[in-house]
Amino acid sequence: MNFLRKPFTYSFFKAAFALVIVNTAVHFLIGFFGLNKNFFGLSVFGFVYQHNFWQVFTYMFIHGDLRHLFFNMLALLIFGTSIERAVGSKEFLLMYFVIGVCSGLFSLGAYFGFGQFLMANGIQPWTFGISLIGASGAIYGLLFAYAVLFPRSIIYIWGLIPVPAPLMVLGYAVIEFFSQFVGSSNVAHLTHLAGFGFAWLYFVVRMGVHPIKIWKNAYRR
Repeated sequence: MNFLRKPFTYSFFKAAFALVIVNTAVHFLIGFFGLNKNFFGLSVFGFVYQHNFWQVFTYMFIHGDLRHLFFNMLALLIFGTSIERAVGSKEFLLMYFVIGVCSGLFSLGAYFGFGQFLMANGIQPWTFGISLIGASGAIYGLLFAYAVLFPRSIIYIWGLIPVPAPLMVLGYAVIEFFSQFVGSSNVAHLTHLAGFGFAWLYFVVRMGVHPIKIWKNAYRR
């Protein structure tokens, strides 16, 4: 366990800002060259059957449209920069990619498992063709990390409603949970929930921090 918690030497080189630049550049380059986003997105068909293993990394840099890109990058810039300053750029990058990759693999496993269930019941496994794109899994993990590192921070929803960071995380988790099972959309709510879950595990395993204890201590009278 000690090797998992070996700290990096602190450094700060604006990795969050660099990720914003790379994501933005990739979005416009793909549009300019007319590339197929599904080739870089994460899918059961591409990853499992075509062995496009790079998709587990590249899917985080692909976004559906400018709105998708803008809100993810805004959160990355605001929350990511604060986290990066607190833990250092190397730890931040490790956190970002571990959560992002694990969230993608978790969703992939869910799509594959449900597809197998459909096949066993004589139904076309439509989940095999779902292409997961976007940095949202990693971004939701960063929201969770921000609430752990800055538990008494106040977030202003829509710039108006003050909400403590841990309560914001709980609210988003509830919304994403019900959104996954109620209604239908192109949003990967399962991946968002996985981002929270793997962020939790990251703090427990990598940093030896228990988020609930942090939040209890922060608001203990």
